[in-house]
Amino acid sequence: MCKKEGVTAIELDYDLKSMQEMREAVKRSKEAQHRFQEFSQEQVDHIVKNIAEAAYSKSEWLARLAVEETGMGVIEHKKIKNELGSMGVYESIKDEKTVGVIRINHQLKVTEIAYPFGVIAAICPTTNPTSTAIFKTLISLKAQNGIVVSPHPSAMKCTVEALKICHRAAVEAGAPEGLIGWITRPALATTTELMKHKDIDLILATGGGGLVRAAYSSGKPAYGVGPGNGPVYVEKTANVRKAANMIMDSKTFDNGTLCSTEQAIVVHKNIKEMTVRELKNGGGYFLDSSEKAMLENVISPSKGKLNPKIVGRSARIIAEMAGFRVPDETRVLIAEEERIGRDIPLSIEKLAPIFPLYTAANDEEAINICVELLHLGGKGHSCSIHSNDEKAVEKFSLHMPVSRIMVNTLASIGAAGATTGLTPSLTLGCGSFGGNISSDNITAHHLLNIKRVAYGMKEISIPKPSQPGILQIEKHSNKNDIHEIVNQVVKETAMKPQAIDHEEISQIVQSVIEQYTKM
Repeated sequence: MCKKEGVTAIELDYDLKSMQEMREAVKRSKEAQHRFQEFSQEQVDHIVKNIAEAAYSKSEWLARLAVEETGMGVIEHKKIKNELGSMGVYESIKDEKTVGVIRINHQLKVTEIAYPFGVIAAICPTTNPTSTAIFKTLISLKAQNGIVVSPHPSAMKCTVEALKICHRAAVEAGAPEGLIGWITRPALATTTELMKHKDIDLILATGGGGLVRAAYSSGKPAYGVGPGNGPVYVEKTANVRKAANMIMDSKTFDNGTLCSTEQAIVVHKNIKEMTVRELKNGGGYFLDSSEKAMLENVISPSKGKLNPKIVGRSARIIAEMAGFRVPDETRVLIAEEERIGRDIPLSIEKLAPIFPLYTAANDEEAINICVELLHLGGKGHSCSIHSNDEKAVEKFSLHMPVSRIMVNTLASIGAAGATTGLTPSLTLGCGSFGGNISSDNITAHHLLNIKRVAYGMKEISIPKPSQPGILQIEKHSNKNDIHEIVNQVVKETAMKPQAIDHEEISQIVQSVIEQYTKM
């Protein structure tokens, strides 16, 4: 096999085909989007509904494909994600106006008219591949955009299958062919070029920090999301049994692959004993010191970096990877912790059913622990609290550097709008805390532009300027200036022994005035 500068001919051929496939997909989507932007609101809504229903009907099949391909998560839970990403999202956007005139403010006499960005580049993660692909397709088309998706290489097959379902449903409902595009040979270089392509108008990036930074530095408008390292605080007034059950259910949902999932438990010392008991009753396995050390080595073999092999795996499998066994009923691995830092494996984002447990003497200490955990890696994303004290909830919320705080619910799916009133979304902005342009749950209205037609409402009189010469004389002249001008003219005429006429006097006066007005 021949090699050139360390790259095999097969690898080079793959990269070239990948790049060509991406360019063709962008070209087709651009051409289709030009036709699509002429569609009516009714036509757009019909297409979006057909996509949502088709994807929803294949939720379980797509979930199975995702688990089989990636080895991550739980089929039943990925099915719920697919349902949320399809019909859940559709229900939240179906009545929204996104075509033509969308709002009229009669009082202010302003009419708002929507227009699309164009073609959107969408990056999908390996943790939530099919649900993210469906979701991004729905909100993009609702705003009359085309879309080209770059799947994660480890989840390419299931992501493309989801997109094929969406494309078929769209075309059946009247959408132009090629409006939804994808890459079947994903590569980092191709994804980078996709984001920089001249015909890409907006980027929807869901992935690691490096990918999001690349999206923001591409020169294109971009919605990116940051990592999550959200703690949950069990405050002293919480219903401990209910809180523990929710925390365990949330942490084990799809084996912890959602970035909004609780990453650390912070408990008030007054209810610690009760909380530990309920966590054990719910399938929590508390590690001894030797097991904790073994687990730390598998979480982060290189200090500060998460081992991708544990992402989305079950607690039992991770325990086996670490070298110890746990009871069959074990759902989450838990270890007491006091330290926080990049070199403390339990304190970083784990995306797996693993918890550190921190004990706080009071609310102030709990807040400090939570803030420190968020600064470590989840700043701007999400966190949660279980409490029956509204003042405690308010105090906690005011101090948290995040974009969403869930109260008495599962943080994992609550942040995505499944158990809360938040907008259903699989792209959760982290705002300025996390270096993102938005702190919202991203949805259709983020993917359109608005032009405004504004009628005159007030009459205004614009004063006319005085003659420039007069204004300058008025500005620079006073009574003393006038005497100076007269004296200067007298001096000028006295220097001429011969008679002078009126025209000469006029010129001398004008010359002296010009000198004064320039001062």
